[in-house]
Amino acid sequence: MSRSTSFAITAALTRAGLAALRATAPGGRERWERKNYAGKAVELYAGPAAALAAAAGVGRVRPLAGAALVAVGACGAYDDVAGDHRRGFRAHLAALRDGEVTSGAVKLFGISAAGLLVGAALKERPLDKVLAGVVIAGAAHFVNLVDVRPGRAAGAVVALAAPGLLRKGPGADMAAVTMGAAAAVLPDDLGERAMIGDTGAHALGAALGAAVVAGNRRIGLVVHAAAVVAAAVCGDRVSELARSLV
Repeated sequence: MSRSTSFAITAALTRAGLAALRATAPGGRERWERKNYAGKAVELYAGPAAALAAAAGVGRVRPLAGAALVAVGACGAYDDVAGDHRRGFRAHLAALRDGEVTSGAVKLFGISAAGLLVGAALKERPLDKVLAGVVIAGAAHFVNLVDVRPGRAAGAVVALAAPGLLRKGPGADMAAVTMGAAAAVLPDDLGERAMIGDTGAHALGAALGAAVVAGNRRIGLVVHAAAVVAAAVCGDRVSELARSLV
């Protein structure tokens, strides 16, 4: 399947999923509404729609990777529903030491495990599998870090996935899938009609990471792993930079 076809199909699936969720509102419409940074009521349908479409597209290339992306989206969805005010790994790990399993801890361990599963599906050598897991989980965290204003996360995914289209092989197909899902929700996100939430941010980030992994060898994996680890260490600064962009 060509990259343009993958992009178009994934974008269409995302829009169809968004329309279906908006029409049915499982669990009641109040469950699917949140206040954004400006106090405006927005919908959460875009996140699950993009997550499922991206997982389907990646799963067509590597079925195990697609299933793991569903798990990543589920971890994000749990945080969207049950999330608390604590931010940062340290706060959630401290709560875990006290016997409290926070939504952040679920995301930390669940997305890390899913990232390793995707890495195992995409790479053959043990070190490459580990590096791939770091890239995928780190990319999921990075996209969530920049999801601080309308369009920041989806826009970042579109921009960062674009270079992957220039490669050959499964990495290019995954990049097209990721771009299609992100581009499909970007207008509603920018227009403050919807937000992708942790569900969409983590799933799209993990899909982006999978595309990077599929398109790179050892050196590329090391460089990207170092980049996402640095972003995690400087998480507050990354979020502040994304917030300051016009």
